[in-house]
Amino acid sequence: MRWIIRCIASCLIVLSLSGCLYPQERLKQNQIPYEDQVAAVQSAVNQYRKATGGLLPIKTRDMKTPIYEKYPIDFNRLIPRYMQEPPGNAYESGGVFQYVIVDAEKNPTVKLLDLRLAERIRDLKLRLQMYQDDHHYPPFKEMIAPGVFTLDYKKLGYKSPPYAVSPFSGNNLPFVIDGSGEVYIDYRIDLYNALKKEKHHYRPGEDIRDILVKHSLFVPAYSLPYTVDAKTNEPIFLTK
Repeated sequence: MRWIIRCIASCLIVLSLSGCLYPQERLKQNQIPYEDQVAAVQSAVNQYRKATGGLLPIKTRDMKTPIYEKYPIDFNRLIPRYMQEPPGNAYESGGVFQYVIVDAEKNPTVKLLDLRLAERIRDLKLRLQMYQDDHHYPPFKEMIAPGVFTLDYKKLGYKSPPYAVSPFSGNNLPFVIDGSGEVYIDYRIDLYNALKKEKHHYRPGEDIRDILVKHSLFVPAYSLPYTVDAKTNEPIFLTK
């Protein structure tokens, strides 16, 4: 009897493992930003524009939508004429990336938006909402620029400050919040490194975020505008 039970248990373990191996492997593939997949979508977008007189295969978004989230690609417009199916790492295929278009008016270019960033923001905003239900305002800690603040995470129940993993560098990026309670990712670390590494001619008052876009597959999603400090040439928040 014990032998039978052991056999059944062994079979169940083997079946469970065999059922998990493929999804885990597929999950890894869905999280890799393949350059050839981005290039394939770019080719499809170019063909679509040529066939439609310059139209873009994008989903409709409100005019107030932040620039790097404003032009998500609508794969329904590209399939099956211009490509067989969305890339495996696209959200539409169960992946973690949303394919978006930047520089839509002058040079429409395909980039990736890492949706895992949105998940981290959602968790923080949920805690913020629970806190505000009781206190009516966010737990502001320090003002680091006009209208831009850090948060007291202990009051939100965090043992250590939450962060988002940068798609550009793998760095842990902090969060900031504005006066209206909107949460953003702080990309100053990535911008500082990019300004040191890449040639540029930015002036104070100009948005410098495109230096990240030009030299990678990604967009700095859920970010505030940044510019350069007139004295240090380091990245600072571009505030009104």
